[in-house]
Amino acid sequence: MGIIPNLNIIVLIFLFLSTLTLSSLFNSNTDKNKVITMSGGSRSIYKVINAIQQPEGVGATVRRSIGIMSNRKFNPFLLFDHFASSGVDGFPEHPHRGQETITYVMNGGIAHEDFTGSKGILYKGDLQFMTAGKGIVHSEMPIPSEDGSPSVGMQLWVDLPEPLKDSAPRYRDLRAWEIPEVHEQDDKLVVKVISGKSYGVESLKDLAYTPVNYYHYIMKPGSNFKQDFEPDYNVFLYVLKGNSLVLTGTNEKVKQYQNVLFNTDGGFVGGEVSADSNDEVEFILVGGKQLNQNVVQYGPFVATSQEKIQQAFLDYNYARNGFDNIKNWRTLISNGVTKEMINGPLQGSLEHREELKKAYLENLKNQKVPAKDEL
Repeated sequence: MGIIPNLNIIVLIFLFLSTLTLSSLFNSNTDKNKVITMSGGSRSIYKVINAIQQPEGVGATVRRSIGIMSNRKFNPFLLFDHFASSGVDGFPEHPHRGQETITYVMNGGIAHEDFTGSKGILYKGDLQFMTAGKGIVHSEMPIPSEDGSPSVGMQLWVDLPEPLKDSAPRYRDLRAWEIPEVHEQDDKLVVKVISGKSYGVESLKDLAYTPVNYYHYIMKPGSNFKQDFEPDYNVFLYVLKGNSLVLTGTNEKVKQYQNVLFNTDGGFVGGEVSADSNDEVEFILVGGKQLNQNVVQYGPFVATSQEKIQQAFLDYNYARNGFDNIKNWRTLISNGVTKEMINGPLQGSLEHREELKKAYLENLKNQKVPAKDEL
């Protein structure tokens, strides 16, 4: 997400200079939030953001709770969008530099492509970890649905450590069936362990350069949870569904589309849904290791100095230093995704997806270590 058009360099520099004051915010957390302690108690609330729906891209909508005027950044997080798009409304070709993006599809499907030749489709339950590094231009467009329902998901932008900002672009697609799940409290509590460790269950490794823990919680009435985090991790909780979650140490309910940002004054985040509640609660719980570096951002360009942002504009405009592939690349999907694309170059048919799932599960079965009584 986060589009900037292919403007000429004079306009780009003018826009950059006119917004420099707002975008050049260093380590945006308050002093109170930066304090790192080793307390074993629950973390207190730093801030609660109501994610208001707004237009973004070309015809799409987002609920943005990080990367807004009242919450510009939350180290190492730069932006968090809960998005919806359908038809030809999406996010056509646009650049990134200096960060990673994590995209989680909650409904429908999202096609993606970039100027390195990578392309594919993410369906419900899938994630993509993308490292922009020194530069990438890509497109993200919805897959048309038969009933007209939108493709819905979340995208998180994460800052890269300065030594890795010049790294080559890379992808790591994480399919729904690769995500381990926790089932506790008679299935009243379910946790999809996307990245990290929860209730003794660990995710796949090496998904992103910047250390990030990412969990999808589903809670029924009469359940509770406790999730540990490292003391130098900033943590937020975004509610997807329900209005009955009460966080440990508070008496207030967190409501749908609210994003709760926590202080670093405790070792865990916890909460409960009372037994007399009438609704199920779903939320995303994310923690990221704080980076000790300056942050200067203009749209999808992230650096550690104003000079490097200016250099990013020049490199993008003149197709050099990481953006060289712009010269010969033509987008496939930016004007909309067709069935021919899905079954052809995108290799994203549901039949192909089922084959991938079957092969993965078969490989997992063959790798299973036999129990002692099976030897």
